[in-house]
Parts: sequence; structure tokens; C-alpha cells
Amino acid sequence: MKIMFFLFHALVFTQYFMVALSDSPSNVTDHLALLDVKNLITNFNSTVLASNWTTSTSFCNWVGVVCSPQRQRIMALNLSEMNLEGTISPSIANISSLTELDLSKNYFTGSIPTSIFNISSLRSLYLSNNSLSGSFFINGEDGFIPLEAIDISYNNLTGEIPQSLCRFTELKSLDLSYNNLTGQIPGNIGCLSRLERLYMTENEIVGTIPPSLGNISSLQFLGCVENNIGGRIPNELGKLSNLKMLGFDFNNLTGEIPPEIFNLSSLIYIAFTDNSLSGNLPANVGLHLPNLEGIYLADNLLEGEIPISITNASKLMELELSYNFFVGTVPNNLGNLRELRFLNLAGNRLTNDVGNQELGFISSLVECRMLQFLIVGNNPLSGILPDSVQNLSKNIEMFNIENSLIFGQIPRGIGNMSSMISLVLNLNKLTGNMPVEIGYLKELQRLYLNDNMLQGQIPVTLCDLVNLGDIILSENNLSGSIPNCIGNLGRVQRLMLGYNRLSSSLPLRLWEIRSLLFLNVSNNLIQGDLPTEVGMLQNAEGLDLSNNQLSSVIPGPLGELQNLRYLSLSDNSFEGSIPDSFGNLISLEFVDLSSNNLSGTIPVSLERLRNLREINVSYNHLEGRIPTGGVFSNSSSRSFEGNEDLCGLPSLGLPLCVTNRGSKGSSSKKHILRIVIPVIASVVLVTILLSFWIFHRRKGVKFEDPEVSDFWAYKTISYNEILQATNGFSESNLLGVGGSGSVFRGVLSDSTIVAVKVLNLDNEETQKRFDAECEVLKQIRHRNLVQVITTCSNDHFRAIVLPYMPNGSLESWLYKEGYNLDLGQRIEVMLDVAMAIEYLHHGYDFPVIHCDLKPANVLLDADMVAHVSDFGISKILVGNESSAQTKTLGTIGYIAPEYGSEGTVSTSGDVYSYGIMLMEVLTRRRPTDELFSDSLSLRQWVKAGYPNSLMEVVDANLFHEEDRLNNQLIVCLQSVVELSLDCSKEAPDERISMRDAMLRLKKIKERYMEK
Repeated sequence: MKIMFFLFHALVFTQYFMVALSDSPSNVTDHLALLDVKNLITNFNSTVLASNWTTSTSFCNWVGVVCSPQRQRIMALNLSEMNLEGTISPSIANISSLTELDLSKNYFTGSIPTSIFNISSLRSLYLSNNSLSGSFFINGEDGFIPLEAIDISYNNLTGEIPQSLCRFTELKSLDLSYNNLTGQIPGNIGCLSRLERLYMTENEIVGTIPPSLGNISSLQFLGCVENNIGGRIPNELGKLSNLKMLGFDFNNLTGEIPPEIFNLSSLIYIAFTDNSLSGNLPANVGLHLPNLEGIYLADNLLEGEIPISITNASKLMELELSYNFFVGTVPNNLGNLRELRFLNLAGNRLTNDVGNQELGFISSLVECRMLQFLIVGNNPLSGILPDSVQNLSKNIEMFNIENSLIFGQIPRGIGNMSSMISLVLNLNKLTGNMPVEIGYLKELQRLYLNDNMLQGQIPVTLCDLVNLGDIILSENNLSGSIPNCIGNLGRVQRLMLGYNRLSSSLPLRLWEIRSLLFLNVSNNLIQGDLPTEVGMLQNAEGLDLSNNQLSSVIPGPLGELQNLRYLSLSDNSFEGSIPDSFGNLISLEFVDLSSNNLSGTIPVSLERLRNLREINVSYNHLEGRIPTGGVFSNSSSRSFEGNEDLCGLPSLGLPLCVTNRGSKGSSSKKHILRIVIPVIASVVLVTILLSFWIFHRRKGVKFEDPEVSDFWAYKTISYNEILQATNGFSESNLLGVGGSGSVFRGVLSDSTIVAVKVLNLDNEETQKRFDAECEVLKQIRHRNLVQVITTCSNDHFRAIVLPYMPNGSLESWLYKEGYNLDLGQRIEVMLDVAMAIEYLHHGYDFPVIHCDLKPANVLLDADMVAHVSDFGISKILVGNESSAQTKTLGTIGYIAPEYGSEGTVSTSGDVYSYGIMLMEVLTRRRPTDELFSDSLSLRQWVKAGYPNSLMEVVDANLFHEEDRLNNQLIVCLQSVVELSLDCSKEAPDERISMRDAMLRLKKIKERYMEK
């Protein structure tokens, strides 16, 4: 058998060899290299190569292989888009005549074989759109590498861009985009004197733009978008006379844009969106840019007027200058840009021509017949929309002049823009009726006219706009009824009509809009009942019908809306009982039924709504016992006040529930019960005690796993697993003890190291904190927030399993002996905290308030990345709430004044705590330090030292001995202190938002990195 096996393989090898030798001995090497490539393709048999790369044909006839006609040597190997998996064989380097290698758009993993760069004939290397990892490393002997094109974009490459790039003397195109490359752009990159295209978009590149780039006179395309590059734009880029595209969007660039750049006549696109660029645009911008098609400078700190010379760039198609600090008027010569398609000047300080009520620039834009997007909102324009609106391009898809002090009426000619998709005129002072001509905008999908002074009826022509998804008309003076034809609009997802004067009843066809997600008709004069057809809105997530004149009973089918998260029926005249079907609203988070005429008892079925965070049934005629489970365990007395016949826990300020005296006919039964019940209770108690004694006497019997909660979508963990992971809650694994319990280090069965937070059930507040923390942690996801791994919960045990943070808490790094963080590290940590809290406040459907920000609740992972933890007393604001009441206080010293005195929590309270913590991090003094008393607080002490005596206030270990305290470093320190003071102002409305705090600290960090 062994002989036969050997002969068979020898025969196969001989066949391969004979085919390879058919033309030239040198072909053998090429052939064997291809076989090695084939052997490392793990899914070879399921690819198109399986039936083609066989011994029956010459390898020169194989798919993807191109050979030279004379010598039959491989010149090109193109296996692009063949769904290949596996690794790239280093044997490719043995194909010595290879000029092009294309393995792009496959699923190759592993590293790039460095031997590829030793192929002296190779001119093009395309490895993009794979899953390659490792570093972009050039191996081999010193000397020139003749490659002309390298594309390794869309992989998972790491490490720094090698300085040895200078070996690619012939390189014309280099694409490193969409990887995880770090480090800086090599300072010697100017050595690539033939380079025409350089792309490094979406990596993690830091440092500055090397001035040597200005030496590459052949460069035409330079794209380095979404990295962390800072510093100034070097003037040397103004020497790139062949440059067509210059893109450094989403970086950290500072300073002014060199005027030389605006003299590069070859430029087609200039893009510096979302940096920190400042200064004015040159007065001659546009005079030397005859080929410019797009300029993108949004989200910077640019100021001054928009130069009218910009219209000399006659080929300009896209002009994006939004969210800067431009002043003056919108240039009234924009009509000269006949190719203009996109104009965005929003979010500046632009005004209208003095003495001219009409917006003159609108009339100028009539000449721009290609215009599709006109966005000038969030400017103090203060003017009237001219009738010339009717002459604007019929191609306009977005017309946005929101929040711009626009007054007067909406021109009837608005209906001429037949391609309109978004009409955004909200937050202005528009008056008059909604023009019926709006019905001509057949393509309209988004209509925002809220927060104006519009009056009259909603035109029935609105019902012709069958593509509408958003209808936002709230906060106007609209009257009359909601048109019944509204049911024609089968794609509407948001219908917001609140705060108007709408009357009559809700149209029956309204409930036919199955796509409706949010309906708000609050604060109107709507009458009649709520029909049972409301149950047809199966996709609805929010219903607000509050503050109207609705009456009759609440229909039971309302309880069938299992996607409903927000429901407000308050301030109406509903009567009857609360439907028991409300217990089926499994997604419900907030419900307000207050100020109606409801009677009966509160359905116990509401206890099982695990997502329900707040309920308000105040000022009705409800009676009986208030349920104690679910949302009711964490509700305040305000939720139930104004119901005289309700009873419940004393903590709610309500009388205890007592049994009413019955009739004489039942007295004998009650007499029997008085005897029977105590006997039964005694028997049960003795049985429990006996069982408990037997349980503890029996040895060798394992403790049964308690019933675990199905609260989480995560896989839960049993008590035994936690017991084993923590070595029986060994004291050697104890990480810390707090007011609500203890934290242990644990090792799960899969060797994952975790932190196990075990709650102290002797504390009656612990259950509430556990529920609150679970409620928050199950909904939020952010790299700077501690994420839950799993939980264990039953009547006797509560635990949350969290990632283990090996570097402990920020408090330890501030106060533990032998620990220290310099200024840069402290800024980095506090920026992580700011990003976490900004996400809590602004990154979720409803704001989440942490309520207990302090260094002990900031944990540091192995990479010193900060993670905010402990959400035990956090609050979630729902609907339009900006604050909430609470009886649970945070930690003394960090509590905002309004939090401590009034029990009011809001996002500004977290901002205050953040400001105090930022001061503590800089000074290394707790707000409760013995230095401070009633007459002197941490904030007052820091403020007294700002700005001239900061070195007497801040921690002496803030700087290293080798640090030279230059002016730039002092300015950074002053900026951080100023930020802490702005966050911790006494009045909540004077504090900045967490988003502003995060952005400011981000820019401070950038300046610090440049020191």
C-alpha cells in the first residue's frame, strides 16, 4: 500500500513538473510559486480557481495569470474579487518577472509578506479590501524599489508608516487609507519626488503635516482625512503647483490657512472641515482658482467676512462654510456661480443688508440654475423671504433657513421648487397661513415649520404629499381641525402638531398611518374620545395627547402597542379605569395619566413592565392599594398625589391600607380566619425554620444555584459561578468596599478577569440602586463607560459582573503613595470622562444623569483609558424634561447647589460635578479637604488663584522636572482651570453644556500636544 501511495504522488508531481518544463526551466519556479499560493487559499475548492488551476493546462492559461508570449513567464497575477480566503504566500516573491500583483477585494488575513518588496520587476501592488494585519514593513536589503503604485487600503494594518519609504523612488501612487496606522507622517516623505497620489484617510496618524510635502512638485491628490494631525498647515504646500485635491478634514489643525494655497490654480477641491482653523479668508480668494469645484471649511473657527471674490471661482459647485464665525452679509453676487449645486453657510453670524427687509442674496441665487442644496439657517439674517423664491432652481432638494429671525409670510411661489425633499423654516417668526401651494412639492419628505407664528388651518393640499416622513408644525397658532385626509400619508413617521389651537376631534383616518412612530397633538383644543382604532398604530413609540379636551374611557387596544415607549394622556377628561391591558406595553418607559377623571384601582399588571421608569397618575379619583413592585418601588409621592382614596407605603406620604369592616353575615368567617390564619402562619414559620436548620446540618450537599434574573439580554451567570470566580468571596480578592456593597476580583471559567460588584441587601436603598444601575447599563454603550458583562439576581443575592480595570480608580492615582499623573495624562483622563458624560447627556434618546461624578467612580483600564462607573443613583430624563426630582443625593462636595437644596437633578448638575472633579484633579485636593470650610470652598480657592497665582494652587507633581514651563504650557493650564470654573458656576443656566466642555478640553489637549 505504501509503495502504491508513493507512486501515485510521484506521478502527480511528475505531471506538474512536465507541464512546467514545457517551455523553459525558469517556469518551474513560477509554477511552484503558484502552487504555494494555491495551498494557502483555505477555501480553494469553493472558488472559481478550483476548476481552472489544474494540471491539465499550462499555468499560463490559469485564471488571473498573465504570461509573456515569448518566454511564458508570469508578468501579472490578478486574483481580485474572487472571494479568496487564507494568507498570502511569501513564495510570490519567487516570480521574478512579476510586474503587477492584484489580490484586492478578497478575504486574505495575516501579514503582508515582506519578500514581495524584493521583486525587482514589480511595478503595481494592490492588496486593498482584505483583512490583512500587522505593520506595513519593508524588508530586504537597502536599495531602490521600483514600485510605482501601492494600494493597501481597507485593511487592519497597524504600526507606523516606515521612514524607509524613500526606497520607493519611482512611486506615483500610495494609498494607506482605512487602516489603523499610527505615528506620524514621515518627515522625509518629500523624497518621493515622483508621487502623484497620496492617501492616508481614516487612520490614527498624529503629529503635524511635514513641510517636505511641498517638495513633491508632481503631487496632484493629497488626502489625509479623519486622523489626529495637529499643528499648522505649512506654507510649503503652496508650492504644489500641480495639486488638484487637498483634503485634511476631521483633524486637529490650528492656525490660519496659508494664503499661498488659494493661489494654486490647479486646485479642484480644498477640504479642511472640522478642524480648529482660525483667521480670515484672503480677500482675493477665488481670483486664482479657475478650476475650483469644491471648498469645504465647515466646523472651524474662521472669522471675518466671506470675500465676494469667491465668486470668481466660476466652476465652483460646492461651497461649504457652515459653523464658523463669519460675519457681515451673505454675498449678493453668488449668482455668478452658475455651476453651484451645494451652498451651506449655516451656523455663522451672517446678517441681511442694512435697510433691506428682503433677503437680497435669494434673488441673486436665481441665476444658479443647478442649485440643489440651499442651507443658510442658524444665522441672525432677520429678513423676509422675497417673492423671487418662486424663480429659484427647480432642482433644489433642501431649502433650510431655520432659526434665522425670518419674518413675514411664506411665499406662495415656494411650490415651484418641485424637487424639494426638505423644507426647513422652523424657529423663525413667520406669520400668515401655510400656503396651499406646499401641496405642489410632490417629492417632499421633511417639512419643518415649527416654532413660528403661523395661523389658519392646515391646508388639505398637504395630504397630497404622499412621500412625507416628518411633519413638524408644533408651536404655532394653527387652528381648525386636523384634515381627515391625513390618512393618505402612509409614510409619515413623525407627526408633531403640539402647542397650537387645533380643535374638533381626532380624525379616524389618522390611525391608518401604520408607519407612525411619534404622534404629538398636545396642548391643543381637541375634543371627543380616543377611538379603539388607536390600537392600529403597532409601530408607535411615542404618543402625546396631553392637555386637550379628550374624554370618555381610555381604550383597551391602546395596550396592544408593544413598541410604545412614551405615553402622555395627562390634562384631559378621561374617565373610567386604567386598562389592565397596559400591562402588555412591554417597551413602555414613561406614562403620564395625571389630571383626568380616572377611577378604580391601579392595575397590578403594571408591575411587570421592566422598562417603565416613571409613572404619574396624580390628580385623579383612583382608590385602593398602590402596587409595590416594578416602577412603583422607585416612585415618589408626586406620582400619586391628588387621589384621596389611594393607600400605600408611608414613604409615599399616603395612609396605610387597612381592611374594611364587613357585614354581619361575614363576621363568622372572619372569626374563623382570625384563628386559622395565625395557625397556618405558625406552621409555615416552623417549617421554614426547620428546613433552614436541616439545610445547614446536611454536609456534602451542594448549594443550589439561585434563580437568575432574566432582566438582561446578556447571558446571566449563576451564584455558584460567581462563588468559584471569586474563590468564595475571598478577602484576598476584595478590591474595595462601598456604601452599597463590595467589589471582588474574579476569574471566570473562560479565564476572563472581571470585577464582581456584590450588593449589600441589608441596605434598603440597594435594590433601587441595583435596578437603576441595570436600567442605565443595559441601554448605553460607549468606550468610556463601564460596560456590564452579565448579572446575577434573585431574592437573596444581587451582583453585576463588570470588566476588570487593572489600573484602579482615578482617586487612587491622585492620592495613593507612589502614583502620579502629569498634566497631559490628567487632561487625557478628564477628556475621557467628558466624552462619556457628553454621550450620556446627548448621545441617547433620553438624557441620562449620572448624579455621582467623582474620582472614585472613574476607573482606568490597562491602557489608562478612563471609564465612568457606578450608575446606582443615576436618573433618566424622558420626553421633554430638562430636570427631575430625587431624594437620593450624590457625594458631598461634588453635589450641585440646586441638587442639594431642592433635590433637582439635571444635566447641568453633572456639569457642576465635572467642574469640581476637574479642579480636584489639577490641585490634588478633595472638595472636603480640611483646608476648606463654610467660608472657603475648593472653587473659591481655585478662583482666587486664577489666572496669576495658579502655581500656588495646582498640584506640585503636575509637571515633570524636565518640563520647561513655557508660555504655551501655562496657557494650557489656565484654559483647563477656566473650563473648570465655567462648569461649576452657581446658577445652572450659567454653566456650559457637557458637549461644550468636551470640545473645549479636546482643543486644550491639542494645544498641549504642541508644547
